[in-house]
Formats: sequence, structure tokens, C-alpha cells
Amino acid sequence: MQITGQMLIGKKVVFGLAGNAKAIDPSTNQEIEPVFGFATTDEVEMACLLAEQAFDSYRTTGLEQRARFLEAIATGIMDLGPVLIERAAQETGLPVARLEGERVRTVNQLRLFANVVRDGHWLDATIDSALPERAPPRPDLRLQKIAVGPVAVFGASNFPLAFSVAGGDTASALAAGCPVIVKAHNAHLGTSELVGRVIQRAVADCALHEGVFSMLVGAGSKVGQQLVAHAAIKAVGFTGSRSGGLALVTASGQRKEPIPVYAEMSSINPVFLLNQALTSQTTTLAKNFVDSLTLGAGQFCTNPGLVIAIESEAARQFLADAARALEDKHAATMLTPGIHQAYVKGTAHLADISQLQLVAKGQQAESACAAQAVLSVCSGATFLSTPALQEEIFGPSSIAILCKDFEEVVAVASSLEGQLTATVHATTDDHAHARKLLPVLEKKAGRILFNGFPTGVEVAHAMVHGGPFPATSDSRSTSVGAAAIERFLRPVCYQGFPAELLPAALQDNNPLQVARMMDGKLTLAS
Repeated sequence: MQITGQMLIGKKVVFGLAGNAKAIDPSTNQEIEPVFGFATTDEVEMACLLAEQAFDSYRTTGLEQRARFLEAIATGIMDLGPVLIERAAQETGLPVARLEGERVRTVNQLRLFANVVRDGHWLDATIDSALPERAPPRPDLRLQKIAVGPVAVFGASNFPLAFSVAGGDTASALAAGCPVIVKAHNAHLGTSELVGRVIQRAVADCALHEGVFSMLVGAGSKVGQQLVAHAAIKAVGFTGSRSGGLALVTASGQRKEPIPVYAEMSSINPVFLLNQALTSQTTTLAKNFVDSLTLGAGQFCTNPGLVIAIESEAARQFLADAARALEDKHAATMLTPGIHQAYVKGTAHLADISQLQLVAKGQQAESACAAQAVLSVCSGATFLSTPALQEEIFGPSSIAILCKDFEEVVAVASSLEGQLTATVHATTDDHAHARKLLPVLEKKAGRILFNGFPTGVEVAHAMVHGGPFPATSDSRSTSVGAAAIERFLRPVCYQGFPAELLPAALQDNNPLQVARMMDGKLTLAS
């Protein structure tokens, strides 16, 4: 499939005229053909109006038709074959094996949501039968969830497939019955066009309204602000920087009708090494920590940016082992020149903090946009008195915090901002301390790991990829896993309705065969 540099607005293919850009190969800093035209104000308006026109017909599609639509997207992505992987590798500098794995994850995510749509649990069908003899009488009450409306999705820089055009936000919004307008990330424009054309073709093949999907290209702030401000848009999915996410939250708040912005933004993902685990597994923990830290040049939102332990001989040995492992790590190409510049600036700022000591660096960079890994160390008291140490540095940089005792470990945990993840390494002998630490971490993170490392987010029903601010703008949500669909739904109660006007999920004979709550009791599909 040839990449043309065009946007997808409904069934149309458009080359915008409001400026233009090319993708960049970060390994060489060279531009990649073709030129991509930016969306004009009129083209953004067109995409929003098409999405609005598509909403009613799309939200009422049958569950099987919607599930097959998601599966058609998954099949189409796989059918792109090596063309997709080669372009994504060129635009991101990511290894082919990593991108092949990400493609599988993206496809599995779409298929997961196809199954979620089919089983109908997300409808939350609930029936409270009428009680006419009660004083006062209770009317017949029936509830189900419906789609909120068109959703604006912003592609992420660090996942050109799994958090991009057909990523988790798009998949869960489409599963909920919401048309989607994607603002493609300028770091991987060709990859975005290839995937966008797959979705566009699936819309047509499944006989859906053309406004179910559009993809726009443009300067992030301009197109993003216009999208979020448009009355047709009813929710936003975003993965990126804290400043970018907060700008969208602000724009939403300035609307006549504010809308939810589900922004995943900033996390440093603390890893707590309790005493007995650290003493018994020092070298293994050090190696696995460094592997997690440097995976994908550290460009994961779950990258372990802090590791916390009590000052001890084992802790110092952990640092020595981690230093040796880190010094063997090659500098890896980062996604964009801008991300690389921000990383260099961030690590230089850390070097200026006098009470922070350098433990080790990885091998020096030998190519454009390559990041040299960095591990530093400070005391618990220094961390508690230096707010700047909580700022995320996107890349392979981490800080070890050596605390004087367990009480200071708890104080460090209590001082943390909201996180996507928090990790505890403990043996049975550490369980008493773990039991005291966990209630603190429950208030700080959306996912708590035990004896693991946070990089790697499984696409599953129980996964939570979210957390308290600033990890996300709404701690009640997740952007990965089956529960991600909940962001784009709202409940509607039908009171006293005649049977022939009820939605299918709420009819007495349950034609959709979905699980329901009937008068306070769960009833499964027969």
C-alpha cells in the first residue's frame, strides 16, 4: 500500500492545505517522504460533522456487526504485512521485533473488544420490576449503558500502533458505539496513514456510516484545540505529556458543555525493594531492574524511574551490580529529536542537583537521538526535600533512594504523586512490612505489582492502566483492558416503558442473551 501523505475524512482522502510536515527517521535525523498536508479548519469541521451524523446509526448497530467491524480492522492490520513494520521502524527507530510484538498486541486488543461487545456485560443491563402494591408503588425501572457520542483520540509518540490510530482508545470507543476522530501523531505519519486506511476500508466493508472514523494530521495544539472545542465531540482519549493533557483538560472546561478528557500523562513508577528480597536476590534484582529501565530506550510510561530500599550492605551491592549491568547497555535511538532533546535536558538538570550522586551511565551515544542510560542515588531525606526529583524524565533514567529505615520508606511512598504503577519486591519474611506499605500504594497507583517489574502492560479484562493525578486526569479509568470501554459509556434509565419500546437488552425475553441484574440478583444468559 502506497503512503500518499493524505488525511482520511470519512470516505474521502484529503491533502490538507494548512501547513505540512514530513516524518523523521530518528536514527539519522533525516526527513522521510511523502509530505503530509495539515488539516484546515474546514476539514476539522467536516470530520466532526460526519462523526455527529454517524453517531445514531453506529451506536445502534447490532453487537455482532460491531464485533465483526473490530475484527475486520484487526485482520486488515495483519494483512499489511512487512510494509507496516518497515515504515514504523523507519519513523520510530524501534527494533523490528518490538514493532512486531506491538502489532500483535494491537490486533489482540481489537479482538478482545470484539469479544467484549459480543458478551454484552458492558451494557450493565439492570431491571427492577414494578411493585404496584408497595406504598408508595415502585414503577418498572430498567437501566442500560449507551455510547456518549463522537470521541477525539490523540495518538501517542511511543507506541505507533498500540496507542495510536487503532490503539486502545480507538478500539474501546468504537466498541462502545462511538465514532472516532484520530489526530495522528506527527512522529509516525506514514504508519498512521497505513492503519487509518485499514479502518476506513473496514467501515466501508461493514456497511457503516462513513463518519464512524476519520484521521486528521496537523499541528497538535491547533487541531487538538479545535477538536476538543467542537460541540460534536463528547469525550477525549489522550496519551502524552502532562502539559499536553492538561491543555486538553483546560480546553474542555472552557466549553459551554464540558466533556471528559481521559489523559494518561506522567508517571515515575516506584519500585520498592524490601530487605529480605533485596538480600536474597541482589544480583537478579539489579539485572532485571536495569533491563526494565533500558527497555525500548526507556520510552515506556511504566518505566521504573525510582527504586527505593533501606540503606544497607545489600542495597549498596544492588547499586554496584546495577552499575555493572548499566555500563554494558548500548545507547538506544529515541523516538524523535524533540524527545531526545528533552531527555538530555532532564538528565543534565539532575546532574546539577548537588545531593544527587551519579551511580553509573550506559555506553555513550554514537548516533543521532541515541539516549545514554543514567542511574543516580540520593538519601530518603534528600528526595523528600527536593520536589524536582519527582519530575518524570522520559527515557532510561532512574533514581535510587536509600532510606534510613522503614518509616522513611513509608514517608517516601506517602510523598509520591499519583502513579500508573508501584512495585513491591518481598519474600515471606517481608510480608509484615509489605502489609504496611500496600495501603499507601493503593492510594498512589492504578496497578500494584508484586515481585515483578512494571514495563509490559497485559491486554486483559483485569488490567488497569491508569492512576491518580498526574498519572491520569481521571483516576477512575483505565486506557488498557476491557474496562477501558467504560470511559465512553453513560447509563440511561427507562421508567415505565411499554415492552415494544424497550432496548433489546432490557426486554423480558432477553433476545441478546446477556447477563443481567434482575431485582438485585445476577441472572446469566440462558
